[in-house]
Amino acid sequence: MPKNTHKIAIAGAATLGAAALAFSVVPADAQTTTTDAVSTAQVAYSSQPVQDVKTSVTDQLATTSVKVDAIEAKKKAAAAAAAAKKKAVAAKAVAAKTAAAKKKAAAEAAAKRKAAASRKAQEAANRSAKRAAIKKAVVRHYADNLDGWIKHSLDIMKSKGIPGSYHGLHKNIMRESSGNPKAINDWDINAINGIPSKGLLQVIPPTFTAYHVSGTSWNIYDPIANITAAANYAADKYGSIDNVNSAY
Repeated sequence: MPKNTHKIAIAGAATLGAAALAFSVVPADAQTTTTDAVSTAQVAYSSQPVQDVKTSVTDQLATTSVKVDAIEAKKKAAAAAAAAKKKAVAAKAVAAKTAAAKKKAAAEAAAKRKAAASRKAQEAANRSAKRAAIKKAVVRHYADNLDGWIKHSLDIMKSKGIPGSYHGLHKNIMRESSGNPKAINDWDINAINGIPSKGLLQVIPPTFTAYHVSGTSWNIYDPIANITAAANYAADKYGSIDNVNSAY
């Protein structure tokens, strides 16, 4: 029981004690025939104050109890509100921490993707550089003789889509110039007309110019330029240098 309630109860008990004492005090000479009347009057006179005291004490106790209950209710409500606020703050902190973790994870994932893309790009560049280096390393070198000229010409013809074989080129070269890149015909009709045949495959200047293969020399006496131009011309007129078996 609260302290205030104890105090009120003690005060009430004291009041009731005083009232009881008033009932018991009777003069010694009052023991006569009038005792019952006096006694009855006294009881009738003193019972009302006692009743009022009881009612007052009860009301005070009830009021105090209500106040105490109200205070306790307020305390509970305040405690509940504080707990709810603390819980909300904690939830907010957890949410913020979770959001920060997600943001960090997203940033790390993006960084990993960027690093992976960069790594792939670098690997692709390295592969390209490696292929270029290999390609450069395998550049063919040709002998500076008839065999080397024919092989070099065949590689160029292949890249340009010009038909012909080693045998077809070789047989026509041997018939036309005996393998001499500086050979010139100064007696046939072309020579008479001022455009003598020249080179390994005896090509006249107009034909050389018309069927010149890009990437080769413009010098008609150049072995590679002469062979490829003649083979290009033969492909146009006969289908292939392999189909040529005489002057063409």
